Amino acid sequence: METQQPKLVLLFSGKRKSGKDYVTGLIQDRLGPHLCCILRLSAPLKAQYAQDHGLDYEQLLSAGQYKETYRADMIQWGESKRQQDPGFFCRLASRGAVQPVWIVSDCRRMSDLQWFWKEYPQQCLSVRVEASEQSRVQRGWRFTAGVDDAESECGLDQGVNFDCTISNDGDATLLEGQLERLLSLAREKSQ
Repeated sequence: METQQPKLVLLFSGKRKSGKDYVTGLIQDRLGPHLCCILRLSAPLKAQYAQDHGLDYEQLLSAGQYKETYRADMIQWGESKRQQDPGFFCRLASRGAVQPVWIVSDCRRMSDLQWFWKEYPQQCLSVRVEASEQSRVQRGWRFTAGVDDAESECGLDQGVNFDCTISNDGDATLLEGQLERLLSLAREKSQ
């Protein structure tokens, strides 16, 4: 299957346990899989890492302890791949996407944003999902040295003027209002 040019690319970033997957899942549910696909930069990274290290790919995709056991080494391995080719995981993630709206659910580095901005300069909208530390702790987050202070978690904390910021601290009404702008734009662009 050949990749089609998207009409809108939503580039999501945020800290661990901020709810990026939850928010992007809501958007895809509302738009439907015929209009919208979710591209995960971490999926091709985890697939290749699992293959190279003889690990369980499905477990690396989970939010459980298995992934946490390998997270720091996987980050280091991924950084090495990105140094060789900054667009490596972006190209793999977008391969075969045919829907008019792409959601990139896990941009973590400036190079991720830059690749999409360069490839799709008119279609990109950057979105930051934020949640308080208290909300993140309630969702299972605990600070992990070498992970939460690494570029994969902090690379987009500064130097990016996000087009949109979504607060995700558990207020469903507030979240719905914030999502409506993105949903309206996605529907408009996919016409």
